Amino acid sequence: MNGLYDLGELETGQVEQLVARALALREGAKALRFEGRALGLLFFSPSLRTQASFQRGAAKLGLDLVQLQGGAGGVWGIETRSGAVMDGANAEHVREAAAVLGRFVDVLAVRAFAAGADLAHDRLDPMLDGFRRFSGVPVINMESANWHPCQALADWTTLDMLRVPRRAKLVLTWAWHPKPLPQAVPNSTLTMAAMRGMEVIVHRPRGYALAPEVMAQAQALAKSSGGSVRESESLDELQGAHVIYAKSWGSLERYGDAAGEAALRAPLRSWCVDESWMRRAGPQARFMHCLPVRRNVVVADEVLDGPRSVVIDQAENRLHAQTALLETVFAALPARTSPRTWSDTPTSEMELQR
Repeated sequence: MNGLYDLGELETGQVEQLVARALALREGAKALRFEGRALGLLFFSPSLRTQASFQRGAAKLGLDLVQLQGGAGGVWGIETRSGAVMDGANAEHVREAAAVLGRFVDVLAVRAFAAGADLAHDRLDPMLDGFRRFSGVPVINMESANWHPCQALADWTTLDMLRVPRRAKLVLTWAWHPKPLPQAVPNSTLTMAAMRGMEVIVHRPRGYALAPEVMAQAQALAKSSGGSVRESESLDELQGAHVIYAKSWGSLERYGDAAGEAALRAPLRSWCVDESWMRRAGPQARFMHCLPVRRNVVVADEVLDGPRSVVIDQAENRLHAQTALLETVFAALPARTSPRTWSDTPTSEMELQR
């Protein structure tokens, strides 16, 4: 496996193997070791679970870890545009930054959220695209403008751990939030559930459709897996759900328009998962969310703290799923040739270097 950008780029069998390995690691299986290999973690966006779980996973595999932070006090501002005249704030171009880091580590993992101003630009996923093109090493997406495959892999692991049937009903529901959030998590949740063969309902208010190309990919994946994907604005769709997966996301119709987005979501504060929503679903329903989550905004305390919430298991499974992913990526690397040492240098060259 040469890195991971979007879960949908993998075959279902590959995901199943990763999930099975993640569950084995959760049960105490010993991870493979890759002494002398190095993993680079580059964070341009905030993180708690992703940062901690990748650090711990790297330690389990015996990897050297190079971790860098973007922003003030971190790495230089990085330009991604081709042909840019770099007379602004960014001091380094992704072409050089990626190429240099690719010489220091064997695998890179990058986290860079959508900027939220220009939809067409964000759709290009410029930072992830740059590192994938110019680093020369496998790149793992720790969440980008478009996708969060590591979260989706952990979510599939959680569903299998809980023995949620493959053909079960999953409702991916929009929830109110004080600001528009990127669509990477809902995109990947939808992809994951469609690949798994689930009956997937995207429950969202008018104006909050996911991207047409994401929906089209999910429809194709569902057709292959025996699942289904559709959209609805009705709370009646919660009935019979095995999983209610809540997440807020911004409107593509109002992308980059803060005032327009705020006006669109202003009357929607009732879109909060409370006990009445869970009762509609039925006693079998589990509540899922990727975290962090705003209490009594996205989900009520009674649900989040209740017996049907599995958000902490989801979070723990980030560690096991990513350890399985790293193990697979590092195992696929070509064998390293022995580096040339000082003692290997011919005498004539040594004389020249004195």
